[in-house]
Amino acid sequence: MPTRRRRVLVLAICCLSLFIVGLDVTVVNIALPSVRTDLHAPSSGLQWVIDAYTLVLAALLMLSGSTADRVGRRRTFQTGLALFVLGSLLCSLAPGLGWLIAFRALQAVGGSMLNPVAMSIITNTFTDPRERAQAIGVWGGVVGVSMALGPVAGGLLVESAGWRSIFWVNIPVGLAALALTAAYVPESRAPHPRRPDPVGQLLVAVLLGSLTWTIIEGPGRGWTSPAVLAPACAAAGALAAFLAWERRRTEPLVDLRFFRSVPFAGATATAVCAFAALGGFLFLNTLYLQEVRGYDPVRAGLWTLPMAVLTLLCAPLSGRIVGRSGPRLPLLTAGGAMTASALLLTTLTADSSAALLLTAYALFGLGFGMVNAPITNAAVSGMPRERAGVAAAVASTSRQVGQSLGVAVIGTAAVSAVSGPFAQGFPAASHVGWWITAGCGAAVLVLGIITSTRWAGRTAAEVAARLDPDHRKAPART
Repeated sequence: MPTRRRRVLVLAICCLSLFIVGLDVTVVNIALPSVRTDLHAPSSGLQWVIDAYTLVLAALLMLSGSTADRVGRRRTFQTGLALFVLGSLLCSLAPGLGWLIAFRALQAVGGSMLNPVAMSIITNTFTDPRERAQAIGVWGGVVGVSMALGPVAGGLLVESAGWRSIFWVNIPVGLAALALTAAYVPESRAPHPRRPDPVGQLLVAVLLGSLTWTIIEGPGRGWTSPAVLAPACAAAGALAAFLAWERRRTEPLVDLRFFRSVPFAGATATAVCAFAALGGFLFLNTLYLQEVRGYDPVRAGLWTLPMAVLTLLCAPLSGRIVGRSGPRLPLLTAGGAMTASALLLTTLTADSSAALLLTAYALFGLGFGMVNAPITNAAVSGMPRERAGVAAAVASTSRQVGQSLGVAVIGTAAVSAVSGPFAQGFPAASHVGWWITAGCGAAVLVLGIITSTRWAGRTAAEVAARLDPDHRKAPART
């Protein structure tokens, strides 16, 4: 077994990958108005700058995890770091919007090999349950740190050196992580890796890509145009084919029996709703603060600090509450706070008071900080140990799907409602987006109630028994 110093170093290296991937989300959002000006990008183009990354990430997370189990986790992790650094460099050099979107997709290919693989490295390095729990707690805290630093760091970079500089920060950190991984991270593989499912993987990619294209491009091209109807039909066909194919597979990409567990199905839906709210929140607020209020990127980043700081403080608190008394209280708090935040912003005007904005941002940070730990807990609730990793991977994929759909649906609804000059018409037009966000928060609240009942716990135990007849674990505490 590696020494404690070596184990801590491995954890630090893995956290570096999470830091640059997490930082990338909020940093890029802050830079969107500058990208619009420099590359003459329409609002739909800005949505694709975000969604090209999250869609590819969502489509490849499970493939990257199973590949790492088969060919080696360290090797896959190093490949991911190299691709992420290369994608970041190319993004900083992108000559046009189309190139930037393509290079963001390349970034995501690398990103898909980082976080899930790093988590596997951590769980195989920290074999003691207590140390492993502490390591995962540190891992989760890095999400809050990267989110807290993202708006301010992004604002400073964009203001001082332009939007291209937001991608430079990934390069030295990624190269350092690459060198440290080669020196200190041991290679590991799963003893019985799952078989690849290329057909299922392809169908997921077609489904997510076609659905997002339909939502983003529909208003501009016309909902009845062939360029929109054909992808919509492709998405529907891919969904039907995926469900039929996965039922026939011995080792499917996604075991559909998981969804008979109410906590698992609820965790998946909660992840989609919560991260859809996050994607819409970041997109709308960036445009509002910079293009309506006229704030520079630094000032816009500082305004969103209440959200980032509350997320940072509440994420570890949520984990402790889940460990002590179950996921119900964090989920109810998350759903209630996110709903209240969005309802406040449905009254948004060009000159809304600082008190309204800061209260709404703090409430959203409170809600989002509380939601992550119960999602992971509920996803693996009652699952046999050998299936818990796959269940957690589905929850992670659901987070990325939710963020993609949030940017697509909420962004499209708001931008489509703009009448007259953008800066004047956007505040009123954004109300429809905030109502959708409020609906996402309310869904988290309702799901929190349903998935934490005794009946839900029994369904999780029944699914575990079907997946592993020798499994005799009691239902997870609710």
